[in-house]
Amino acid sequence: MASEVEETLKRLVGHKGVIGTIVVNNEGVPIKSTLDNPTTVQYSGLLNNLVDQAKTMFKELDPSNDLTFLRIRTKKHEIMVAPDRDYLLIVIQNTQDT
Repeated sequence: MASEVEETLKRLVGHKGVIGTIVVNNEGVPIKSTLDNPTTVQYSGLLNNLVDQAKTMFKELDPSNDLTFLRIRTKKHEIMVAPDRDYLLIVIQNTQDT
């Protein structure tokens, strides 16, 4: 299982424009990253909070609904977050390269 995760992360980083990937546990602690530690910690904490808020918002709007994917695009980056029951997968890429 761990080798499959490693292989998937390597494939993601190999895509054009991808800056890095982060896997975060359900407590917001990064467990795997291709970025430097300060950047990893910053993205992990902030995006974990944002995902929690988004999940809460969608549950309040419709209790039968749930967040399955979050995509944020800025002038410099595109951040894609795939939340799972136990983990978040975060992919950051340059928007200039896409």
